[in-house]
Amino acid sequence: MKTIIVAAGVAMVLALFGTPLAIRVFRRRGYGQLIREEGPAAHATKRGTPTMGGTVIVIATLAGYAVANIVTRQPMSPSGLLVLGLMAGLGLVGFIDDFIKIYRQTSLGLRSGAKLAGQAVVGAIFAVEVLKYPDGYALTPADPQLSLFRDFGPTIGVLPFVLWIVLMIAGTSNAVNLTDGLDGLATGAAILVLAAYVLIANWQLRNDCTIYLTSSCYTVRDPQDLAVVAAAALGACFGFLWWNAPPAKIFMGDTGSLALGGVLAGLAVCTRTQLLLVVLGGLFVIIALSVILQVVSFKLTGKRVFRMAPLQHHFELLGWAETTIVIRFWLVAGLFVGLGLGLFYIQWLSAQGAV
Repeated sequence: MKTIIVAAGVAMVLALFGTPLAIRVFRRRGYGQLIREEGPAAHATKRGTPTMGGTVIVIATLAGYAVANIVTRQPMSPSGLLVLGLMAGLGLVGFIDDFIKIYRQTSLGLRSGAKLAGQAVVGAIFAVEVLKYPDGYALTPADPQLSLFRDFGPTIGVLPFVLWIVLMIAGTSNAVNLTDGLDGLATGAAILVLAAYVLIANWQLRNDCTIYLTSSCYTVRDPQDLAVVAAAALGACFGFLWWNAPPAKIFMGDTGSLALGGVLAGLAVCTRTQLLLVVLGGLFVIIALSVILQVVSFKLTGKRVFRMAPLQHHFELLGWAETTIVIRFWLVAGLFVGLGLGLFYIQWLSAQGAV
């Protein structure tokens, strides 16, 4: 628990006091946000706001994790390092995308194919590596299986597993990216899901099969270190949100949204709760589905379901204030997190009752 607290505290302080420095540096270099012409008119005032603030989130998370493990003399685990590697790798893809936008002075960065290719390469490396590094109990960070509250069903094979994880990582990172359309929206929603993973990983630690061999125990390789990773990312987002809340002084950009999507997907894989992430990140899922529905409807019928997608912009065009949308969407995100944690706990109780 001490390591978790230190990781969250260090990351939060670094992000809280490091973000103003990033704002000054990015503003001096002209790293300002470019606004799509077809977007809501109210967004015109955001033009020039410093972007690529996700670099602060990534650096603060990595530093918080490292400092916490060094100070408390806890060894860094393969699971934790792989999740952080996934976060940093996707953050790099997002950074390249953001830099191209700034360099070309356009709202379009990497081509969609190049962006997906970058996500796929990083995701595939992660998917292959999590099947390695067995501990003394022959547990690896992940097994080639699907998971909900824990692994279930037969082994699906290495190649199908890698393809599934790549799809999951790309879907999660792009969903967070689509959610990052209003000040503080994606950051606040990510905080709630990361908090859930701190609780889940800590619960798995307290019910570890290597300690308590029962039908309700969890075969997770490094639950404590995964909780530390989640806490470090949580603290970094918390500190960043101080400056990213409406009206935002800085945006996370694709650097931050892809990185956050990566850490969430990585935590889901290594805690063996892949499908539970769909519930915990329900807000991200709804927003991504709104874009898919809009595109499919327009291509098939020539009509739009929403005034504008992603969903948050639809409500903007209905006249809702930005802060109203952000707070209400945070509430929706909180409801999904509560539902996911409730299902996780109910399943554990059911397994306990079956003993």
